[in-house]
Amino acid sequence: METRWLEDFIVLAESGSFTRSAQARHLTQPAFSRRIKALESWVGCDLIDRSSYPTRLTPAGEVFKEQAVAMLNQIHATRALMQGMRPLPEDTMEFAVPHTLSFSFFPKWLSRVQDGFGDLSCRLQASNVHDALLAFVEGGCDLLMCYHHPKQPVELSGDRYAGLNLGVERLMPYAKSDAQGLPEFSLPGSAKAALPFLGYAANAYFRLMTELIMENAPEPCHLHQRYETDMAEGLKNMVLEGHGVAFLPDSTVERELAAGQLVPAADARWGVDMEIRLYRDLKRSRPALESFWQYLQGQYPAV
Repeated sequence: METRWLEDFIVLAESGSFTRSAQARHLTQPAFSRRIKALESWVGCDLIDRSSYPTRLTPAGEVFKEQAVAMLNQIHATRALMQGMRPLPEDTMEFAVPHTLSFSFFPKWLSRVQDGFGDLSCRLQASNVHDALLAFVEGGCDLLMCYHHPKQPVELSGDRYAGLNLGVERLMPYAKSDAQGLPEFSLPGSAKAALPFLGYAANAYFRLMTELIMENAPEPCHLHQRYETDMAEGLKNMVLEGHGVAFLPDSTVERELAAGQLVPAADARWGVDMEIRLYRDLKRSRPALESFWQYLQGQYPAV
């Protein structure tokens, strides 16, 4: 559960309108609605009565509103108490990064960067691709790290934003390894024996990339979807337990491949390459950011 979900819910409870609440929270209405649904999923019951207008709270929602206000007050009070701890320095770099990159790529990338640039204080906002992009364009962070593919590009105009290509990530199908080191499930499957498939939710970037792979696959595949989630780490754990085959980015499975726990479930034709990019807003400037970006420009090609 994220504290911003509580803030979203309180705004909605007070305004009675998804449209006005989304505007107040600087979100698109679909993104705002997904957050409210995520909160309801976490709570385990409906908080909003969607059968009426203006929007009203359910009885459970009325009770939860009081608790949400209390929780936020407690969080802010705790934060104030903890200010006695040594805070991050003022020149901290703030990154918006999708969950998958924050788990796999970012830690190793930061180590390489610090080997040349020196120690760097960072604050990381990990979220889905849409929310990371939104945080960046609304000025909520210094730098955006994201995936880019020509069929699903990140639309950031060159006159305001500058970008660097940090490398390439490949999305491929993987399955658990059997005793002989072979995949327990191999694409494309067959009409008589469809493969158990572990996929991404509709709003996930990798869902779009998976669909692109399927469209350009060398032959039709036969899959029976058994599971769905937003995050690659969640799918990887399901694959490790032998629940099926899933498309995963290579940086996420490096350790498991080396240990022989996972193996590719198809050849290279069943994959797609995505750039990993880093963007900055040229209107956002301070000495520490300029120094860091100047160093990165000497290490990575511009996009």
